[in-house]
Amino acid sequence: MNDMVPMQGFAPLPGLPGGGASSAGLSRRAKAAIIVRLLLNEGADIPLEELPEELQVVLTQQMGQMRLVDRDTLSAVVEEFASALEGVGLSFPPGIAGALDVLDGKISHQTAARLRKEAGVRQFGDPWKRICELGPEALLPVLESESIEVAAVMLSKLPVGLAADLLGRLPGPRARKITYAVSLTTAVTPEAVDRIGLSLATQLVAQPKRAFDAGPVERVGAILNSSSALTRDDVLTGLDETDQGFADAVRKAIFTFGNIPARIAPRDIPRILREVDQNRLVIALAGAEAAGFAASRDFILENMSGRMADQLREEMEAAGRVKTADVEDAMSEVVATIREMEQSGDLLLVVDEDDLES
Repeated sequence: MNDMVPMQGFAPLPGLPGGGASSAGLSRRAKAAIIVRLLLNEGADIPLEELPEELQVVLTQQMGQMRLVDRDTLSAVVEEFASALEGVGLSFPPGIAGALDVLDGKISHQTAARLRKEAGVRQFGDPWKRICELGPEALLPVLESESIEVAAVMLSKLPVGLAADLLGRLPGPRARKITYAVSLTTAVTPEAVDRIGLSLATQLVAQPKRAFDAGPVERVGAILNSSSALTRDDVLTGLDETDQGFADAVRKAIFTFGNIPARIAPRDIPRILREVDQNRLVIALAGAEAAGFAASRDFILENMSGRMADQLREEMEAAGRVKTADVEDAMSEVVATIREMEQSGDLLLVVDEDDLES
């Protein structure tokens, strides 16, 4: 709507009927009407509904008074409008509602809610616009839990691609009921659709914000990943006694040096080793057997070039007996590298078949 700002500036003065009048004799309302008529003639999609309601009324009344405008007057009005557009350096949305839309997500939810309440401003200008910006994961529960009639209205207002995606995720019987209900929405009024959209948008968007991005299982798993084996085993033993289900879920979220053979594809070992400091790798491999991770050591050595494996074995032998603390630190660095590669999308961990079944 930035290009509508000068047009709003034409509006406040009283208008004169058109019809061969010179540009200087036209009111700002009349000039706005001329520009709108010209743009509509050219097939432009002008979001006039975003103007304040009183300006929409004034513009419509002014257009109803206009008749003919000669070519010279039209050219003068267009030139004046173009100059006004070029002179705009920055525009602000009208009113508290527009300001809150611009600051959405930048100020606290509590502050925004208080300002809306004080100004008597509804939370959403067009609630369906906000709803359409949400992904299928957020919208699917609405289609599953709301009444068939509301679901049908919602499906009708969504972009075709998104609606088809959601429909494909629903159980067959419910999908058929909703699609049939779409055929019954012909008599639904715009006011009803707006009320439904406002209710859904409030329900979907005004969710309490979570303090943590990850769930408790992921957070505990990440902490234990970076803990010593002794601490990790002690915590898991305690969790077994307190909540067996939570303990099992945390075990699945943990990735340690001992998980490498089961969770890393053999072809990915060379890529991982390129990211790991070789001296730290030698320490991790040299102490693997004493730490109970001989299988991980052998898996790594078997899935690299023979020359490099022989070189590492020589360096492991030269390293001799290494301190347990140094071994744990080196193994943690290898695991941290694997986790970083996974999070960045450079590595895909093998999924346990038991996890898929659960």
